[in-house]
Amino acid sequence: MNKTEQHKKAIIEALEKSLGVVTTACKKVGVGRTTFYGWLKDDPEFAQQVNDIQDIAIDFVESKLFKNIEKGKTAEIIFYLKSKAKKRGYVERQEITGADGMPTDFKIEIIDKIKDTD
Repeated sequence: MNKTEQHKKAIIEALEKSLGVVTTACKKVGVGRTTFYGWLKDDPEFAQQVNDIQDIAIDFVESKLFKNIEKGKTAEIIFYLKSKAKKRGYVERQEITGADGMPTDFKIEIIDKIKDTD
């Protein structure tokens, strides 16, 4: 195993411990973020391993979310419903109305100005 492969393996291990926090893993291994993202772009196997770790991190956070929902924490309950139950009407919408509460007509105008730098 060459040095690059050793670093990649070490990064994967560090990412597992940091739950996918790239900066933390790179610092621990002594690999720059630019190098990490180059590997991510150029090495599909490495990229898949990193994606798998990100999924594990999401699973961990979701488990914490569900524990808080079980405890009856309102903010977490609302967040979950707004995220997962939109089709049941748990959606926040904003309406623009006039002083009488009735919908109002409005116009959005986009002005594209090109600055002359000469």
